[in-house]
Amino acid sequence: MKENWNEILFRNRVWKSIFRHGYPDNNRLRSEAVTGNFFLHVHPVKVYPESLEFSKTIGLGLISFYLFVILAVTGVLLMFYYIPYVGRAYQDMKDLPFVVSFGVIIRNMHRWAAHAMIIAVFLHMCRVYYTASYREPREFNWALGVLLLLLTLFLSLTGYLLPWDQLAYWAITIVSNLIGVVPLVGRKLRYMVLGGTIVGQNALIRFYVMHVIVLPVLAFLLILVHFWRIRKDGCLTPPAEAMDESGER
Repeated sequence: MKENWNEILFRNRVWKSIFRHGYPDNNRLRSEAVTGNFFLHVHPVKVYPESLEFSKTIGLGLISFYLFVILAVTGVLLMFYYIPYVGRAYQDMKDLPFVVSFGVIIRNMHRWAAHAMIIAVFLHMCRVYYTASYREPREFNWALGVLLLLLTLFLSLTGYLLPWDQLAYWAITIVSNLIGVVPLVGRKLRYMVLGGTIVGQNALIRFYVMHVIVLPVLAFLLILVHFWRIRKDGCLTPPAEAMDESGER
């Protein structure tokens, strides 16, 4: 009997070490189930069902995130074949459809996902603005969204030079000249971006590093903070009937 009791205690300790609470049959346990789960803790404990309707958000935030994941995966695959050297860059891009298996599919997925992400992020910002989801207490998350929109544009700009064709070369030349006319710091900023005075090898290397390391890491970190703030701010904007008499959310 003593051994059976010890076994029961041991199994109970093992169970509690894995599951910190019982079956969530009330609001408190449901809250603990969400906050104590590794995969669920990023979600808010309580949300309004009306705010989760597809017509309220059109899923633009998740669409933007999924496109970012597609860009990351296809970008890593493209890095296996692309060399950021002015004598090889254009030829490597031309070889993708003919030499690399499924190369044209990977490149087109990367290209169209980049275009679609810009559209999705922009529409997401418009949706947040027109539904007043930037109001208290979501001001900080709105600022994060603006930064993510800028990073999305910068990612597209830095990737524009990598094919090293005439369109990319002259587009970056125009952009760098526009940077050069910024008052006070324009010339130094242009020199820092290009790594010199012309669009050449230094510019290609710098744009490549920014495109595959610096900007994606910054975007990923800001996305994590963005998701965290969504949870801390109570998920999406509550419906109108959830607002108090003062009009605050």
